[in-house]
Amino acid sequence: MNKILVIGGSKGIGKAIIDSLIEEHSIINISRTAPLLSHTNLNHFTCDILTDDLPEIDTIDTLIYCPGSINLKPISRLKLNDFREDFEINVIGAVKAIQHYLPYLKKGNKPSILLFSTVAAKLGMPFHASVATAKSAVEGLTKSLGAELAPLIRVNAIAPTVTDTDLASKLLRNDRMIENIKERHPLKKYLDPKEIADLATFLISEKASSISGQIFELDCGIVSFKI
Repeated sequence: MNKILVIGGSKGIGKAIIDSLIEEHSIINISRTAPLLSHTNLNHFTCDILTDDLPEIDTIDTLIYCPGSINLKPISRLKLNDFREDFEINVIGAVKAIQHYLPYLKKGNKPSILLFSTVAAKLGMPFHASVATAKSAVEGLTKSLGAELAPLIRVNAIAPTVTDTDLASKLLRNDRMIENIKERHPLKKYLDPKEIADLATFLISEKASSISGQIFELDCGIVSFKI
C-alpha cells in the first residue's frame, strides 16, 4: 500500500482521484476544506497551500497537486493581479509543495509527482491568457523537474479539456452551453472527472515506470484533430 499525498482533493478532479485510489492506497489530503468521503485509508489536513505551513509527513510515495483556476477574461479586463493569483495557485503552490516534500519523496517507493495543465496551454483560445500562461509554466516545471529528478522520481502532467467540475460550472451552466462545448470537441463530449482519475491512477503506477517529463492531453480530440 503506497502513501499518496493529494493536494486539493476535496472537490472536482482531486476528489475523483482520491475516490479512485482510496481502496488500495493510504491517502493524505491537504486542502482548505475536508472531503466528504470518510475512509480508514484517508487522513486530512486542513491547510491553505499558499499561506499556511505545510504539515510534516514522514513518508510519501506520490505527490499529486490538483489546485487550479479558470479565470477567463479578455486581456483588456485582466488585471496584473489576475496573472499573479493564477500563477500563485497553479505554479507557486506546486513548487512550495514539491520543495517541502521532496526529501520525503526521495525516500519513497518508486516515487512520482503528478501535476495538472490545460489544453489551453497548447491550443490558442480567446480569454485564456492568464490561465494559459500559468499552466504553460506548469508544463515547463514538469519537464525540467522530470530531467532534474531522474532516475529517482518521475514527473508528469495531465492537460485536460473542459471537465464537469464545480470549477468549470460557469462553462456548463445551461443546455445550450453544454451542447456548444460538445460540438467544439471532435469526440462530441467533454470530460468526467473519473476519466482524469483513471489516467492519473495509471501515471503514478508501476505500469508507467518508463514515463516521465510528459504532458498528457486528455482533450476529446480538440488539440489533435481538425474536423
